[in-house]
Amino acid sequence: MVTNFRKLGRPTGHRMAMLRTMVSQLIKHERIETTVAKAKEVRRLADRMVQLGKEGTELAKKRASSFVRGDDIVYKLFTEFAYRYKNRVGGYTRLLRTRIRQGDAAEMAYIEKMSKVS
Repeated sequence: MVTNFRKLGRPTGHRMAMLRTMVSQLIKHERIETTVAKAKEVRRLADRMVQLGKEGTELAKKRASSFVRGDDIVYKLFTEFAYRYKNRVGGYTRLLRTRIRQGDAAEMAYIEKMSKVS
């Protein structure tokens, strides 16, 4: 599914579980704070899920539900996000760098869904 990606210092199973959870939480809350490297990976996957929501087919619904966690998340993708981004070609998320985390000096960022339809 993903060819060129960051490994984020985790084994494959842990990394995919973490990214699936983060994409689901981003869709649910529309804004999460994480490290910049994780945010860049989540952005790729979240934009792909919105594309599936815009397709609106049964196959797209199956593919999205096999990745995100929760039927409410799939419903939100195929109704609210599909309508919100129907005229937008790409760039459904944005990355806002926020701070340097105390403790390990990791660069933190907000990743959020674009709210305005353009």
